Formats: sequence, C-alpha cells, structure tokens
Amino acid sequence: MRKNIVLTGVGGQGTVLASKLIAAAVMKKGLQVMSAETIGMAQRGGSVFSHLRIGEGLESPMIAGKEADLILGFEPAETVRMLPYLKEGGQVVTAMRGVMPVTAALAGGNYKAEEMIEYLRGRVKKLLVVDTDAAVQELGNPKVVNVVLLGAALASGALGLTEEELKDAIRDRLPEKLHSINFRALEYMKNIVHA
Repeated sequence: MRKNIVLTGVGGQGTVLASKLIAAAVMKKGLQVMSAETIGMAQRGGSVFSHLRIGEGLESPMIAGKEADLILGFEPAETVRMLPYLKEGGQVVTAMRGVMPVTAALAGGNYKAEEMIEYLRGRVKKLLVVDTDAAVQELGNPKVVNVVLLGAALASGALGLTEEELKDAIRDRLPEKLHSINFRALEYMKNIVHA
C-alpha cells in the first residue's frame, strides 16, 4: 500500500489526533509511515494540517503538489486551501460545517462554508461531504467529529484501512472510557456512507 493523505482543519478539532490514529493503524500493519504536522498553529482556531505518507522507500514526510490520494478536511475553507495537493482522481472527505479560522476573522472576511462546499463540488469528482452537525446530534458528543470524519474516509474506501485496524488504533491511543463513543462514531459513518 502506498498512500499520501493530507488532513486539514483548525485548532481544537482533533486533526492531529486523527493523523496519529491513522499512523498508529498503519504502523501496526507493518508499513512505513512518515508524518509532518503544523503543531504550532494548533491553538484553538489556528490553521492546522498534517501530511501522512504511507509506503516503502519514503524519503520525506512532505507531500508535493498534486500527489495526495486523500484530503481529509475538518473545515471547508481549510479543505479548499489544501486542494493544490490533491492528485488527479484523488478523493476529498470534508465536514460541511464551517469554523472560521482566526486568520479569516482577523482579516474581517465574510466567510460562508456553503460557498466553500460549492467550490469543492465544482472541482472535485470524488467528494464526500459529511454533515458533522447531524453526527454530533446523533452521537451526543461534539468531541468525536475527528473520528466521524475518519469513519467517513474508512467507509468510502479512501483510507486503505479496515474498521478493525482503526478500532485497534483507538484502543491503543485513547483512554478506555473513550472507546465506546469513538466506535459508535465509526459505526455511524459506515451506515451513512453506505445508505
């Protein structure tokens, strides 16, 4: 398996944790993985992204333009910003709900998430838009949005992992009290994507 994944969002959304869960699942399979993250911007509201490269013979964790197989977007505007990384035929999985990044708020921009989603629809053939608000309402916990999006990428086949591999990573990386809700988040998306 060789795969390049860009995860993007704003601080506080669990983007870095999602990246670490994917990396843990990949390493447990015995595959090489390299990652690079913008941890410094991870304070609440700042732009955050992670590059994950999976496969043998990797020399750099950074993904070049037009080489990402998957962009996993936790916020629509941040997803649009990362589009130059998407390769021809690559897939985008993004949250529908906008969270205005601090940089946009400071610039006094008039930001509408719906416009970003429409932009993506016009440019990405393989696009999955996830109603994370509906997921949070159904699951009763806003902190599982990152696993909801992982579940969407998993169910679409874009992640290249199995549900059990991702569940093992959750078991290994998260406290036991969080396992059940995160497993429910994966199940929820499996039912939505395949509905």
